[in-house]
Amino acid sequence: MPALPVSPYVLTILLLVGSNCFMTTAWYWHLRFRELPLWQVVLISWGLAFFEYWMAVPANRYGSYVYSAAQLKTIQEVITLTVFGVFSTVYLHQPVTWNQAVGFALIAAGAFFVFRAPI
Repeated sequence: MPALPVSPYVLTILLLVGSNCFMTTAWYWHLRFRELPLWQVVLISWGLAFFEYWMAVPANRYGSYVYSAAQLKTIQEVITLTVFGVFSTVYLHQPVTWNQAVGFALIAAGAFFVFRAPI
């Protein structure tokens, strides 16, 4: 593994947070701009997704030294739901409902078992 200025545990999470911010934006920013033609929305979203990949691929590469593939995917999913919840509330002005919060919490409970020692 190359020398890193930050622990691979922390760097992986930081990169995944950044990549999820770009990907959530790429997927959902246009919902406030429905007047834009679809082809423009797709091109802009591809541009945003480019930066997502520049963060996600290194996150998974560096993370693979310290996390299993299942753990990496679980971290990514929990981060995705967290980023989406913030994005939905702040940008789309659609607060997370109690039903959604319970669903997200159940997914987080599943993440607990992925990181727990084998039963």
